[in-house]
Amino acid sequence: MIHVKRIDHVAIAVSGTDEAARRLGELFGLRAGAKERVAEQNTDVLFLHAGQDDTTLELICPDGNQGLQRFLDKRGPGLHHVCFEVDDLPAALASLKAAGVDLVDETPRRGARGHLVAFLHPRSTGGVLYELCQRQGEYP
Repeated sequence: MIHVKRIDHVAIAVSGTDEAARRLGELFGLRAGAKERVAEQNTDVLFLHAGQDDTTLELICPDGNQGLQRFLDKRGPGLHHVCFEVDDLPAALASLKAAGVDLVDETPRRGARGHLVAFLHPRSTGGVLYELCQRQGEYP
């Protein structure tokens, strides 16, 4: 079993981050953070912040990411994944693999905000795509 520190973010797949951020900001008073291109994943991301804490929605838009584009083509915009923060991502992946969980990523890779990330296959998690992240320094 792994130890989850907190829910880091919930990701919403969109066809354009700017329009989605504007609309969600109007509806829910969410504040847009900086837009970022995650080159290793061919994805544009924009985090929306709620309240005074670090609760975030991550808007993800394909910029060459074929898997994310297929998701949008098939399902349209909507919930994509939930991300849990952990202290030691390599150890968490090893523990989950030993427990028989199918991993999309066997080793961590760079994700948004410079964090290390890895995804778990939905067939092992009740049909939900989960991401695990390990913070690498503080993100503004």
